[in-house]
Amino acid sequence: MIKSIGIAAIALVSSSCALFAQTSSKEEYRPAYHFTAPENWINDPNGLVYLDGEYHMFYQHNPFGNVSEHMSWGHAVSKDLLHWEHLPIALEEFKNADDSTQTMIFSGGAVVDSANTSGFFDKGKKDGMVAIYTAHKHANLKGLAQYQNLAYSADKGRTWKHYDKNPVLDIGLTDFRDPFVFWYAPGKKWVMSVVKALEYTVQFYESPNLKDWKLLSEFGKQGDVSKIWECSALFQIPVQGEKEKKWILTLSSGHRQKDYLAMQYFVGDFDGKNFTPQKQDEILFIDEGKDFYAGIPFGNLQSKKPVMIGWINDWEYANKVPTEKFKGAMSIPRELSLKKTDAGYRLVQTPIELSFIAKKTIELTNIQVKENLPLKYNGESYELKAEIEIGTAKTFGIRLLKSEGEESILTYDSAKNTLSFDRTKSGNVSFSDRFPSVESIAVKPKNGKITLQILVDKSIVEIFANGGEQVMTDVVFPKKHEGNIELFSTGGSVVFKKLEIRPVAR
Repeated sequence: MIKSIGIAAIALVSSSCALFAQTSSKEEYRPAYHFTAPENWINDPNGLVYLDGEYHMFYQHNPFGNVSEHMSWGHAVSKDLLHWEHLPIALEEFKNADDSTQTMIFSGGAVVDSANTSGFFDKGKKDGMVAIYTAHKHANLKGLAQYQNLAYSADKGRTWKHYDKNPVLDIGLTDFRDPFVFWYAPGKKWVMSVVKALEYTVQFYESPNLKDWKLLSEFGKQGDVSKIWECSALFQIPVQGEKEKKWILTLSSGHRQKDYLAMQYFVGDFDGKNFTPQKQDEILFIDEGKDFYAGIPFGNLQSKKPVMIGWINDWEYANKVPTEKFKGAMSIPRELSLKKTDAGYRLVQTPIELSFIAKKTIELTNIQVKENLPLKYNGESYELKAEIEIGTAKTFGIRLLKSEGEESILTYDSAKNTLSFDRTKSGNVSFSDRFPSVESIAVKPKNGKITLQILVDKSIVEIFANGGEQVMTDVVFPKKHEGNIELFSTGGSVVFKKLEIRPVAR
């Protein structure tokens, strides 16, 4: 039986969530369940790798301040991809002995060299780690050269030694970066993808030992070329409902909206030498929001699906966001698969199960919404799931992180079959004229319904529509912190068949 939510149900929501109310402080925007560094600037995830029960996340980090300078590799480990133990800096910016220049440790990858192909480790050691990173040589922060270096660790990433014959790959460019390396079993070799950033080109190399690299092929100058290419990754991915796997090439570039940043992907085949994309009639973006960039998958993972983490921020305003002690965050890890559609293969992304979120859930059913229906929720870190029957409404949606005069609005247009996220009134939007924005994606109903999974975490909103077939990630900066939720519809009614909220305590 369909019914309108009543006073008792609203009171239940308010009472159940009171425990999780959060207050403003100097750390008002630090997320509760998304990864951030203890302090200072972070950007790209680097060297994501799994080894002996630990997930390693290295990441671009400035140990000295809250802006993008002095890049080193920060380091954290986790047993569940949710609770992270912060470790000392893994690879630090260093001064070059032969001149007055410095070398920053830019983005790259890490592998487990279990067969000791590199010869860096003692005989029989199967858990040696090798990092492959871009060395960014500079003087007074002016880039002079970029090339690929190695470092290795015999104690599961706790201490590192740079290879004494670095660099291992140098083609004489100032913008040649972000190596991603994996073991290609059919050819019994390592394969690297690395980007000539200003030429919109990904190069593929092979090596038997991680030290000596030979060019295999190039791919590029297609898809989005509105911004430089960065942070490529080539890996296999399963197809839903099929036994086959395809290869996917992901890379960071421009956005559907001019001058913003995003990630695009190509689906195809890799024969050990060439990546051959399948025909696509449109540019395929991993995330349609403004704040998911430089994502890469974990290596050495035994699960059937790849797991990707991306940096949550956008270079259009990254240094200006109003966070004090920290700057930048990482997405919740996402499991990736492909779905075969009439238009070709399309990426599906689902966040990993948030097992540490409060077990007590708030679940409401058959909520008929006409105009506005406040839930009086007073938390800012939660997971919300909704199954919505479209009904007669012209538009409907959810107002998130709502306080007097501010709200982040998720709206579905029933005629256009589009889902939009509007952060123009989300709180502090004045720190950059590039920040206030609205983005829209196509979301087709299935049997007259759409589903939403929304991860809200203080200053982060990740939206997964229809089981992750469409995704949007955006940062927001509420000022009043009431954290209310309001359902709404215009031009008719809509039924929230199911609505579940799982609050998170800091």
